[in-house]
Amino acid sequence: MSLPLTLGGCVVGTVAHTAVDVVTLPVKAVSAEVGAIAPSQSKRDEKLGRELRKEDEERGRQWRLAYERCVAGKPLSSDNCAAFQQR
Repeated sequence: MSLPLTLGGCVVGTVAHTAVDVVTLPVKAVSAEVGAIAPSQSKRDEKLGRELRKEDEERGRQWRLAYERCVAGKPLSSDNCAAFQQR
């Protein structure tokens, strides 16, 4: 007679486990969705930051080259040497 009780416990345990899975499924789905969105936003932010730093470095490099040309007395027509003079 202990066999039916044992089987009954297995069925109840399986049903309870399935109920927990069904209840937690929406939470897992939303969590996965948020996880999928957040890294892509983070990666976009990192990419934008890299691009901005690269542009800033290029502006600085161009400024230094123009300054050196003006100081050497060999400016290009696009160089604004007046901007480098002391006030």
